[in-house]
Amino acid sequence: MTLTSYRKEPKSGTADSLVVFLHGFGADGKDLLGLADPLADYLPNTVFVSPDAPSRCSVNPMGYQWFPIPRMDGSSEEAAIAGMQTAVGALDEFLDELAESTKIAPQRTVLVGFSQGTMMSLHVAPRRAEALAGVVGFSGLLRNPQDLEQEIKHRSPVLLVHGDADDVVPYAEMAKAADVLAALDVPTYTHTSPNTAHGIAPDGLSQALAFIKQVL
Repeated sequence: MTLTSYRKEPKSGTADSLVVFLHGFGADGKDLLGLADPLADYLPNTVFVSPDAPSRCSVNPMGYQWFPIPRMDGSSEEAAIAGMQTAVGALDEFLDELAESTKIAPQRTVLVGFSQGTMMSLHVAPRRAEALAGVVGFSGLLRNPQDLEQEIKHRSPVLLVHGDADDVVPYAEMAKAADVLAALDVPTYTHTSPNTAHGIAPDGLSQALAFIKQVL
């Protein structure tokens, strides 16, 4: 399965690193690509790429979803599991193709997810054949944490950012994910965006930039 994607080339004209944005439920690849604008000045040699999730969103046909969410779309848990398995395969294939086409190594690649995109990032990165440079997860959670201990292959650093006023994905999910990752010896950092709902605040983006510069 080939994912449609959007990209911004490096500001310097020379690419030595890659940031891949994974959007949330009902959005699309263009949604997060705008983050490349404030980041590019500080990451001039970075290619920014943002794919559409593989399926049209059932509750927003203009957008896409990585997998169904039963409490939001009335789907079954079985459909959610099957959808995520399909999306994981598609994302793995996309990252492989991206590494091949850009000639940028996984060790120079950072995943930046929002909401459902964070769920995908936290699932895929530790299970990849080769370690990534790191993962930034905004406003998300760690799905199936009980499986990670048996399936983890790599311990790429993770930054979790969450608003304490999030009414979509509970703020408490950040600490839950951090505890599981830290227990598995994954270098894990957290940042709380005060008075922030389900979104990305300037302070969170600044923390993400500092983290990305550090891991690259």
